[in-house]
Amino acid sequence: MRDHYALRAFRAIAEHGSFTRAAAALEVTPSALSQTVQQLEQQLGTRLLQRTTRRVGLTEAGQEMLLRIAPALNELEAAMDAIRQHADRPRGTLRLTVPMMVSQTIIEPMLAEFMARWPEVQLDIRVDNHLSDLVAEGLDAGIRLGESVQRDMVAVPLGGPLHAVVVGSPAYFQRHGYPKTPKDLQHHNCIKFRLPSSGAIYRWEFAHRSGAQKGRWYEIAVDGNLTLNDISLALRAVEDGIALLSVLEISARAGLEAGRLERVLEPWLPPFEGFYLYYPSRFQVPPKLRVFIDFIREWTGRGTMASSSSRAAP
Repeated sequence: MRDHYALRAFRAIAEHGSFTRAAAALEVTPSALSQTVQQLEQQLGTRLLQRTTRRVGLTEAGQEMLLRIAPALNELEAAMDAIRQHADRPRGTLRLTVPMMVSQTIIEPMLAEFMARWPEVQLDIRVDNHLSDLVAEGLDAGIRLGESVQRDMVAVPLGGPLHAVVVGSPAYFQRHGYPKTPKDLQHHNCIKFRLPSSGAIYRWEFAHRSGAQKGRWYEIAVDGNLTLNDISLALRAVEDGIALLSVLEISARAGLEAGRLERVLEPWLPPFEGFYLYYPSRFQVPPKLRVFIDFIREWTGRGTMASSSSRAAP
């Protein structure tokens, strides 16, 4: 940037034919401008300007210098003006990573409204259940459960806490009865869900109700004759009375509201940390990301997160 300023100073003097007028245009003193050009001449090892008491002219080297640098300076300044526009208004490509569940419960319902409001922001959304290195992969932000967000990230909560539910169909409970405690699940047919991110079988999670462990979460490895990695297929199997399933409440909401599903073991399933939008730094957050953060917080704050039977981890 220092060399860029020296070249701009030289061009201004050549265009105005005067140190005084060039200094006024650049908003510096004539003596500071003279010193800048002298340093440039020393750096190049040649005189660029002919100075007299009446006027300032170009040497032959100065004329060649001006001819060569003028187009480059014009292009550079045009590029810098274009970049400054990014700092002033939301525009450009916003690259995000979100899991499937977030894609279908948050992103899909809000997409049309966001893009209508901010037409100059282009969204590039990667939908997968794997944790991504935002910086290494050139991503602006991601959305994950709070427990998955790295400590060095700036994290913005979205939509508040979440609830897990254990669900079954009325027909299933009529045949097999209701489990009263998580231990009773050993006597029930449970869908074993294979996590898309790791391929491991999800261990159902519950919180202790009392005693020294009250509120602390623990895991149970359930058993059953059906192993799946697709939530929509798992919910269909549950509604058909095949087995029980542990799943996020937002995924089972449609079936619960319609009476196709019933929830059990609620006292062992308190709310837990929900989804967060996260990004690497608070410093100079680009406008395209800032408006997305403001919009998604507003949207999830309306309580409009859609129910989903998406393919995602429970």
